[in-house]
Amino acid sequence: MTFDVVPPEAIESGRATDAYFERTETTLEFAGKNPRVVAEVTADQFPTGGFELLAGVKDAAHLLEGLPVDVDALPEGTLFDGGPVLRIEGNYREFARYETSLLGFLSHASGVATAALEARRAAPDSQVLSFGARHVHPSIAAMVERSALVGGLDGFSHVAAGDVIDREAGGTMPHALVICFGRGNQEAAWRAFDDAVDEDVPRVALCDTYSDEKDEVLRAVDELGEDLDSVRLDTTGSRRGDFRHIVREIRWELDARGRGDVDVFLSGGLGPTELRALRDVADGFGVGSHVSNADPVDFALDIVEVGGEPAAKRGKLSGKKDVYRTRDGGHHVGLAARPGPTDGTSLLDPLIRDGELVRSFSIEDAADRALDDAERVEFGGGAE
Repeated sequence: MTFDVVPPEAIESGRATDAYFERTETTLEFAGKNPRVVAEVTADQFPTGGFELLAGVKDAAHLLEGLPVDVDALPEGTLFDGGPVLRIEGNYREFARYETSLLGFLSHASGVATAALEARRAAPDSQVLSFGARHVHPSIAAMVERSALVGGLDGFSHVAAGDVIDREAGGTMPHALVICFGRGNQEAAWRAFDDAVDEDVPRVALCDTYSDEKDEVLRAVDELGEDLDSVRLDTTGSRRGDFRHIVREIRWELDARGRGDVDVFLSGGLGPTELRALRDVADGFGVGSHVSNADPVDFALDIVEVGGEPAAKRGKLSGKKDVYRTRDGGHHVGLAARPGPTDGTSLLDPLIRDGELVRSFSIEDAADRALDDAERVEFGGGAE
């Protein structure tokens, strides 16, 4: 193979697995065992107070679709805090080899979506875009960008990822474009961009390549006039000093020239802390590594019931469970055979029944759910 990428057919066939699952299947077949089990995917057994956002459910569903199993899962875009996010019921050998890929689909996407929601909540009234695909292996760029949208971000930059998830990527110009025109010729770069790209692409001038940010912003205003929609500042952290002061100064100068309509967009190593500090002076942000490099959620898949009887390894809770959200935003875990909280709503819904997928997927619905749930549980301490 040209690239070190596990192909989709290996995932679908169960070959994308840890070797000990293949040996487990061989051993169980040799022993004539294939018990009916309940297995649950969890990160924490009990609520910890630290919510995370579930994503990757679509891929998980398509992985298990067609297997003779029943699966329940939280809706994608639900915040969870302890207890199962997905539950499988069936004969163990029918799904054992898929555990590795299943956990990978859920763990990585949920980590990215959680980080995206952190950024979204840090600047709830600003445009926030995902700029981090360059920090990850290109084979997972679509997962990163889709998960960023589930977490509430407004858009993303990776073209091929957009092809996969049926969304259009966005973006304007890098420093490389300006540099190709040479020092002192920033106007030529901005003008060429304006003349060359489609009319529906926003005219956003990158204004920190060679000289002071304020100087380049005012030059871009003079060059592009009313055609200029926004300016972007991407100055590296080591050179920008008091970024908030710089942005306020630029806003002042734009307003003084009657161009308060020009938006100011910021990028370059920004995370929730920076977004909170700058959201009142900037119109939008590009967030990169905070989202794309997020740690995966540490999910595990554990058998909790065998042949209808509770069973679990040491350190895990036996018995088939359900999880509930109460009106006060609380997250509760209990045995499925017993009543839940009086004001609780069960969060586990059917996903697959006897191999048939019984749920559809919408990025927009998941994002709306995430934002609503974030308000309900005050994720990240609230938007303010």
